[in-house]
Amino acid sequence: MLTSLMHLTRQLMSTRKLRRSELTPSPSLLALSHTCCCLNQPRVLRRPSLFSLSSQKFSPSTSKIIAELKAAGALWIQFDEPTLVLDLDSHQLQAFTAAYAELETTLSGLNVLIETYFADLTAEAYETLTELKGVTAYGLDLVRGTQTIELIKSNFPKGKYLFAGVVDGRNIWANDLASSLSTLQALEAVVGKDKLVVSTSCSLLHTAVDLVNETKLDDEIKSWLAFAAQKVVEVNALAKALAGQKDEAFFTANASAQASRKSSPRVTNEAVQKAAAALKGSDHRRATNVTARLDAQQKKLNLPVLPTTTIGSFPQTLELRRVRREYKANKISEDDYVKAIKEEIKKVVDLQEELDIDVLVHGEPERNDMVEYFGEQLSGFAFTVNGWVQSYGSRCVKPPIIYGDVSRPKPMTVFWSSTAQSMTKRPMKGMLTGPVTILNWSFVRNDQPRFETCYQIALAIKDEVEDLEKAGINVIQIDEAALREGLPLRKSEHAFYQKWAVHSFRITNCGVQDTTQIHTHMCYSNFNDIIHSIIDMDADVITIENSRSDEKLLSVFREGVKYGAGIGPGVYDIHSPRIPSTEEIADRINKMLAVLETNILWVNPDCGLKTRKYAEVKPALSNMVAAAKLLRTQLASAK
Repeated sequence: MLTSLMHLTRQLMSTRKLRRSELTPSPSLLALSHTCCCLNQPRVLRRPSLFSLSSQKFSPSTSKIIAELKAAGALWIQFDEPTLVLDLDSHQLQAFTAAYAELETTLSGLNVLIETYFADLTAEAYETLTELKGVTAYGLDLVRGTQTIELIKSNFPKGKYLFAGVVDGRNIWANDLASSLSTLQALEAVVGKDKLVVSTSCSLLHTAVDLVNETKLDDEIKSWLAFAAQKVVEVNALAKALAGQKDEAFFTANASAQASRKSSPRVTNEAVQKAAAALKGSDHRRATNVTARLDAQQKKLNLPVLPTTTIGSFPQTLELRRVRREYKANKISEDDYVKAIKEEIKKVVDLQEELDIDVLVHGEPERNDMVEYFGEQLSGFAFTVNGWVQSYGSRCVKPPIIYGDVSRPKPMTVFWSSTAQSMTKRPMKGMLTGPVTILNWSFVRNDQPRFETCYQIALAIKDEVEDLEKAGINVIQIDEAALREGLPLRKSEHAFYQKWAVHSFRITNCGVQDTTQIHTHMCYSNFNDIIHSIIDMDADVITIENSRSDEKLLSVFREGVKYGAGIGPGVYDIHSPRIPSTEEIADRINKMLAVLETNILWVNPDCGLKTRKYAEVKPALSNMVAAAKLLRTQLASAK
């Protein structure tokens, strides 16, 4: 029974959209140390709550599951309630209290731990949590919830355990043990020596597994890091130190690594720091409004009504992956590699011309992950060999590590984009990943605010944009797929994040000519609630996921939001092998035309085509172009 419940719990936890990998936790929950990942312990179960604020009760199966756990010998049960860090109103908090009251009898005889994480608790949520009956312990994130410490100091219930999350479960930096020990000692005076448990701030599912697996990281950078296995060691070292058994050698080595990171010339680049600091007081907008820019771009590009394009990548075949792998392993020469990539680009260009697509892409055959590819060419980034974390479902990624100030030593994409443009007379898009997405899909340094790091990345991308323009690339796409993903959990923090995120994007392209058309692409999210920030990005054209969300995006425009730039809501879902018909795509375009002006609408798929096969891509794109042409004919006839 426990095995099946653990499997259920894993499935439930995997639905949260955060990158993660798993680690067997500390062997004892109550040895004054704890990790928030307790799935593999034989007598302790960790469950995400099945409680629904809307229904004001737990799932009917919850009581049955708890009873079965008790019968199986479980001593503790952990409920994950990160919902509590959101902006909950009094009605929702009352529903939370009522739901746990309903379980009070069922939970009798068990030690109950409720974990919250990822942000501070409000005073009201903290009061609700600590007044719950039948609860033994509270687990609080004291890394991202630093203000929660003051709530604990002002009022912590007597006789309850505090699971103090002082070791960061969401990043890969070594803990500052001296600072954490000081925090714990202050909390010990409030909670009591026998009631304080040292813990990670959240589950260790969000970080890589073990530094031991990293054989290619240099020793200095490696000394600054702690993956999941190392975090367990940190938790236990802090617990022992708190109990008077401090490992002086371990703490000394940690202090040395902390000092090394602060003083290393690899971390700080004064020129980059000054350039980023100078950005804060400026707006960085293009001088001309988008309507005038679109007119200038149309005169240069001469595109038809409902222009067609794709998002960037084309299928990455087994042969293409083999070529990249062998080049990286020095098994083929650079000349052979360049020749193979040029041949792949030519194939992609020829196919797009054959399909009669209006604005082309080079297909990105030289690229691995869309963030890793750029990080490998920027200073301030490090890379792991086995630092995989879960992205979604069974897909995993290997996020770059941003350890220092970011700059661009040399052009990154100009050669390949120029090569592709030389193969066609049609506009060729330069393809870049935006600064916010690079930031949000990396392990980010924690020694300065995230927005400062983002501004540094933006300046590096700005250099690339301007070099692409000088090389004759008139259409440049700067993808910001993860813009909404970085939105803070608390609404009070939304405005500040959106301000610097949008500013970072504008920095990248504020210096180009009116005739250079700037595109951006967004996917993976419902963007309705940040549509005004998207407008404020001031891109000339935005292509955006639409078909997978049942065209919810269009509801924004039905409700009166005005958008004067070009926009391409995706006309078919590339995540499915299904090939949409011409009629189906034409119907989607007609729905868009009901709420969007004809002169701003673009026709494109939802996302890049990297994961698809050519047998699916060719007919789908052919039908997409046919649908656009059909609508052009109908629009011309209507006139």
